[in-house]
Amino acid sequence: MHKILLENMIFHAKHGFFEEENIIGGKFEVNLEIETDFQQGLKEDELSGTIDYSKVYDLIALEMSVPAKLLENLGGRIVDGIYKSFPTVQFVKLKISKLNPPISGEVGRVSIVIEE
Repeated sequence: MHKILLENMIFHAKHGFFEEENIIGGKFEVNLEIETDFQQGLKEDELSGTIDYSKVYDLIALEMSVPAKLLENLGGRIVDGIYKSFPTVQFVKLKISKLNPPISGEVGRVSIVIEE
């Protein structure tokens, strides 16, 4: 099996439980690891032999533009979209981090990870 990683994708988005988060928005980092078979791409040097990374990014960007109260819900939507859009994907590991979350105290980020 082969892996494709899209790392350190940064988005400004309006996700969060608190009203201020939905108005002002915040900074989010997304990291994705997908397992698929790109043996054909190894041999033929054609995009048809792998997954188009730009289409994966576009799917993530689209979901990041739709507000969610919970990172868990947002992550579930992204993972579902990846499996629906890219049938050769056999495993997904997604990490979404909210940078500088509105928590009393100094917290650099809060994150969720989905592996399935």
